[in-house]
Amino acid sequence: MFKRLLSSALIFGMAAIAPPAVAASCAPRDGVVERLQQAYSESLSAGGLQKSQPVDTVVEVWSSTETGSFTVLVTHPSGISCIVASGQHYFEVATPAVLPGLPG
Repeated sequence: MFKRLLSSALIFGMAAIAPPAVAASCAPRDGVVERLQQAYSESLSAGGLQKSQPVDTVVEVWSSTETGSFTVLVTHPSGISCIVASGQHYFEVATPAVLPGLPG
């Protein structure tokens, strides 16, 4: 639960403060996804629907455990995806186990 909450907060927080994407970082989603898979060995890690004006967008995090790279995409209803963030040293936060009888 904590992992999902943290991932969601990270995704939506980054999307909310990201500068507007320039045309050079936008392309049809199929092409962007193909490039992420082939060139960077990335796969879809997390995503969600962002309520925005005038249209809703989909925010996705693509990452690779092989290379440690990650990419954040915002996809518009038109099918155009824009890269709003990318980087190295991607990691996931493990949810600590709750032991029976102990307060969580």
